[in-house]
Amino acid sequence: MSSQRASGILLHPTSFPSRYGIGDLGRSAYDFIDFLEGSGQKLWQILPLGPTGFEHSPYIMNFSTFAGNPLMICLEKLAEEGWLDGAELTPLAGEDIVADRVNFDRVIPHKTQYLKKAFENFQKALAANPNPEFEKFCREQAWWLDDYTLFAALLDAHPGTTWNQWEPEIARRQPEALKAKAEELKDSVLYQQFLQFEFFEQWSKLRAYANGKGIQIIGDVSIYVCHNSSDVWANPAMFKLDPDTLEPAYIAGVPPDYFSATGQLWGNPVYDWDKHKETGYSWWVDRFRATLLYVDLVRIDHFRGFEAYWEVPGTEETAMNGEWIPGPNDEFFETLKAKLGSLPVLAEDLGIITPEVEALRDRFEFPGMKILLFAFGDDANNPYLPHNYIQNCIVYTGTHDNDTTLGWWKSAPPELKQRVADYLGYDSPDEIAEINWSLIRLALSSIADRAIIPLQDLLGLDNRGRMNDPSINAGNWRWRYESSDLLTPQLRDRLLKMTQLYGR
Repeated sequence: MSSQRASGILLHPTSFPSRYGIGDLGRSAYDFIDFLEGSGQKLWQILPLGPTGFEHSPYIMNFSTFAGNPLMICLEKLAEEGWLDGAELTPLAGEDIVADRVNFDRVIPHKTQYLKKAFENFQKALAANPNPEFEKFCREQAWWLDDYTLFAALLDAHPGTTWNQWEPEIARRQPEALKAKAEELKDSVLYQQFLQFEFFEQWSKLRAYANGKGIQIIGDVSIYVCHNSSDVWANPAMFKLDPDTLEPAYIAGVPPDYFSATGQLWGNPVYDWDKHKETGYSWWVDRFRATLLYVDLVRIDHFRGFEAYWEVPGTEETAMNGEWIPGPNDEFFETLKAKLGSLPVLAEDLGIITPEVEALRDRFEFPGMKILLFAFGDDANNPYLPHNYIQNCIVYTGTHDNDTTLGWWKSAPPELKQRVADYLGYDSPDEIAEINWSLIRLALSSIADRAIIPLQDLLGLDNRGRMNDPSINAGNWRWRYESSDLLTPQLRDRLLKMTQLYGR
């Protein structure tokens, strides 16, 4: 995929400052886009936007690949629409609330009370007068919205359970049972429709604001979905499930490697690719089409899984006893291309990458990823060193899965620091005044068509600013920056100067 030189910032919307403990699509989001424009950036990269469950991972614990996360809805904007009284909105406070962390245990009930109040007011208005925009949204998005909103209503009605533990006729989607349940839970279903309508209304306006300033949004499609999701409940034949229990018969992960002696066991059900092929990959076509309604470019997480994926029996407790299974390969992307036209896709090609995976990526000219934090632990042939790049790639100082540059530097061994110093042209690591800006400069000056910098690195944050540590399950996905005041004119101008210097 050819591209003009450009750069941008990696930041998930939950990381915006707000009065309610979690980032939303309100004033701080618009301030951030203004900062992007003022600093000469053309790209904003986000993580998946869907509603999250246990531990709030947008990749592994996502209730829908089509829906938006209601926690990102801006309450002030609901007040502007008349669904809330702005004077009654109370900031989230308390000793367990800190400015740079999302406390989901407190955020969820605090925001939910206002979302439900807004819905009550919306429902009263709807009873008096129809809402054409809401009706249009529900009609046009019914192909995924009907399943998701009933699923979400059922989740609320069956707390602490997964869908395969519901009444058998509901778990196995008997039409008459579903119809009766939808009627029984109609108010809860309507509430979920309202949340999705408001989320996508707010998101679409924010995206239009970004696009109007010449900024493209890079979205994210995680290859796998959560077992306890509307996607699996509504399409069980598309996944390898046990026919009796409807639990995953096989689950996804990656095999043992240098970083983990037992590999990584993600727990997501793997696809029955033969079934997907029989349908012309229609679920995937719908998934990409829906994603591209709300973003401009799509990063495919775990791209290598389309060439071959690591499949582990569902009863295993580690990823050790799995095997590589061929993926859908060329045919899959040819089908997407035939249905959707050009594919504005970026490939997450990190980890165990074979020549076959590289060939698949290159056949469709998808740019791969280069991570500077991976560049200095080897010799001059390290593929993450800038002198080994091709133009059609995207360079990061680090990603959401890495430590911040400053956190990485503080824990780096002396020999690695010396290699960094040598590469940057210093005699000693002690001469490097700001390692984060040294790597930012290295990324922007490289020949890579695109360069993405996590906001944490622009702010010079240590490992407290880390978004996710894949080696641990608890406590991730919580970082946010404290105030839009941190996006100072000095920071804006410094980034603008460097961006212009290197022609981005």
